[in-house]
Amino acid sequence: MAKTTFSATVRWSGEGLYCEGEARGFKVAVDEPEELGGKNKAMNPVELLLCSLGGCMSICAAAFAPACHVELKDFRVELEGDLDPDGFLGKNREVRKGYQEIRYRIYIESPSPESNIKRLLDLIEERCPVSDTLKGVKVVRVTDVNK
Repeated sequence: MAKTTFSATVRWSGEGLYCEGEARGFKVAVDEPEELGGKNKAMNPVELLLCSLGGCMSICAAAFAPACHVELKDFRVELEGDLDPDGFLGKNREVRKGYQEIRYRIYIESPSPESNIKRLLDLIEERCPVSDTLKGVKVVRVTDVNK
């Protein structure tokens, strides 16, 4: 399969920090909690990043389970990440602006043999596109200013 380009557009609402993203006709709201200047109307970008990682792992589990001979009864990923808002807010230039660490725990309910489940977990870690992206990607800024 050839390289595929995915795209999304995020537009600021004009009110506070609230934004709305759209991709393929699907929409997602983005805001910040009140303590970070938002109105707490939606998840913030770093929470969405955690959901993206967990969602990608869950999709990988569902997609790869049959090949690993794993019958999934339940699958969930609980994630948390450490981030110091002082970096984003410009209060401390020494602090990383993004996550310093992301931790996750996968819960699987399955009657399948443990060796098959381990194989599935290894495959998720090896092939999850979002996890791979978080390990290192080149981000290119293209600026277009309309006046």
